[in-house]
Amino acid sequence: MVQAPATTSVEEETAVVADRTTDYTPNKDHIGLTDTFASRRYFAKFERITGYLNRVAAVMKAEGELRSDEVEILTGYVQGIAYTFRALSMKYLLVGRDKSDRLGALAMDVVESGFPTFNEILMMANDAQQSSRHLANTPSADILKQEMVEQIIGARQIPTKLQFAMSQRLYYEELMRGYMFWAQNDPQILWLKGFDDRRKYLIHWAVYDSQVNLPTIYLMEVEDTGRTALPKDQRRWPEVQAHLMSQALGGLKLLTIARGFDEAFDDLHPKRLRRLHVGPMYSHAFTRQTGPIRDVLADANAPAGQDWTLAWTDEVLESERVTQERSGWFGTVEREVFALDPFSGRGADTGATRMARSIILPERPYQVLAEKNPPGFASVTKYVVSPNGRVLRY
Repeated sequence: MVQAPATTSVEEETAVVADRTTDYTPNKDHIGLTDTFASRRYFAKFERITGYLNRVAAVMKAEGELRSDEVEILTGYVQGIAYTFRALSMKYLLVGRDKSDRLGALAMDVVESGFPTFNEILMMANDAQQSSRHLANTPSADILKQEMVEQIIGARQIPTKLQFAMSQRLYYEELMRGYMFWAQNDPQILWLKGFDDRRKYLIHWAVYDSQVNLPTIYLMEVEDTGRTALPKDQRRWPEVQAHLMSQALGGLKLLTIARGFDEAFDDLHPKRLRRLHVGPMYSHAFTRQTGPIRDVLADANAPAGQDWTLAWTDEVLESERVTQERSGWFGTVEREVFALDPFSGRGADTGATRMARSIILPERPYQVLAEKNPPGFASVTKYVVSPNGRVLRY
């Protein structure tokens, strides 16, 4: 299949994408990528972005913003996002090769996130449950390749249907390998320190937020004063997992989540809660962004593959002190008092001790951003990636 030249400008890419995408919802917030060119450019863009995210995490570690265990957890989730995009790229490898809609099209959110829609992630999870059956009923890759050669040489036809069968086989093989970023990624627990009557753990979980179609990652440090260590407690640990997943909503403030957890478990004490929103992704060719970032990407006119900006929001809530609260007739329990952002009274609005916003972008969009210097971006951390993959912080 013919690939577009690497020197294609963003203006040419924008025109092609605009011509070859299909609106499939009345509000036009979501589109289907119905063209091979647009679909492959989209997945190639995210392959680069997910590769840069791990380097950004390494920079944050070097600057003391992330610990080693947090970097390991975050890179695991980022790799899961990369595997998810790889699987979806196989699923929609032949999009646009058939005039009918039989080959499908990736549904993406062009307004809120730039990521695939939540429904795409749900369908992928359903496909994963049935991947072994699909693979059992599909000819092997060698057989499909042989049949393609025979059709090309013997019938002198493009073997579109066989190519589609091969792409679906590759898709299900990716799902069988696992390690995807699912709609819900259940809590896992990591021991940090302590034995006996007070142990400290790092619990992490993640969701694909259905409201904004974005991956969201949670990390919570918890002190455990229960009789049985939390990972081995067959009563508390399932309750903790169910509670945390039910509260993993982007619309909830960290303060609400932490207080709810603190009140639900008398012998578990949340000391620190962190939430990272991966996205939105903005691209002049693929998304309909508004505000200064739109002008920046339009004026940058970056080559294909460099026309993007990824936002990254980091919220942190920390316990400031502990109070004693009566429980029953004679008992007391510890309750956390959380520190809120003291500046301009924003803590009550954000429900966090601090919030940091960052963007990751290639060199050319950054140069335009620095020249324009739009209001509101002075406090935003910029991670700039060079063509050779180096990441610099500004």
